[in-house]
Amino acid sequence: MISPRQRALVEFVLDNLVWFILAVVLAVFSLMIPNFFQTGIFVNIIEQSTFVGVMAIGLAIVVIAGHMDLSVESVAGLTAMITGILFCARGIGLGVTLTPEWLVLPVSLIIALLVGSIIGAINGWLVVKLRMNAFIVTLASYIWVRGTVDAISGGRSAQDLAPALRIIGIQTFSSVPLIAWIAIACFVVFTFILAKTPFGRHVTMIGGNATATFRAGIKVDRLIVISFIIAGAIAGLAGWLLAIRTSGATANLGIGMLFRAFAAVVIGGVSLKGGIGQLPGVYAGVLLLSSIQTAMNVMALPVHYTQMILGALVLAAVLLDTVKLQIRQRLA
Repeated sequence: MISPRQRALVEFVLDNLVWFILAVVLAVFSLMIPNFFQTGIFVNIIEQSTFVGVMAIGLAIVVIAGHMDLSVESVAGLTAMITGILFCARGIGLGVTLTPEWLVLPVSLIIALLVGSIIGAINGWLVVKLRMNAFIVTLASYIWVRGTVDAISGGRSAQDLAPALRIIGIQTFSSVPLIAWIAIACFVVFTFILAKTPFGRHVTMIGGNATATFRAGIKVDRLIVISFIIAGAIAGLAGWLLAIRTSGATANLGIGMLFRAFAAVVIGGVSLKGGIGQLPGVYAGVLLLSSIQTAMNVMALPVHYTQMILGALVLAAVLLDTVKLQIRQRLA
């Protein structure tokens, strides 16, 4: 029998294990790779974490609620393409202008969030009202949304984004790109929401035991739909940031990000069984993946090594999730 203090210590270690792993990995890379331990490298790691990190927030919320959303990558691609088509001046861009020019910033963001929210609402409605499997529903959305991107773009690209948007992609604060600060702010806001608000607590309860949560008088179906809407909206934000960073959009923009976001969620300690997970851990998972990719690039290793390591990390994370669940059951 362990004391409450010992139990709290074990829970803290389990919840923050990924941060210790990240610290060890960075220390090893710093010893193995000359000049790895420098500000420019770490800023690059943070910047690379932006888009996958934002996408992983919404995915993590849905997984904590006990479901899955495979559509977030395609949603990001769609909102990036819509942003590009509307506000780019070359390629397939329509070059829409607003007066005053700064209005393009809130208008484009609202459009991206709205498009993502609508797709998330469709996913949530199908899962809740028609009792369809979330994996199948969002897999279908992954396909049809990406098909929509190809249809509206015709396989072509949009370039030369409006200056009011493009400037966000090049601005820095304390040497860190502004878009990276936006991602960090998203993590801070949603970490607070999940930890300190009734919505966050109820979503976690739903993932742990939806039946018991329903019997407690909590509107389970409504909260699940809201979780999908949030995931869609945040994916829309990720696409908006992608368009800003690349100053446009291509038909294949964002392809492959889903698997990195999913890996970050699992590595970050979010249980695939639902009900367990914290967003700071997810951010650490994103940083870990970006650190490995950066190290591979610095060492000029082929891309397939990164993919192999990513696959091994996901398997290790799933195994670790099982071990942590067994430990928690013994502590209960």
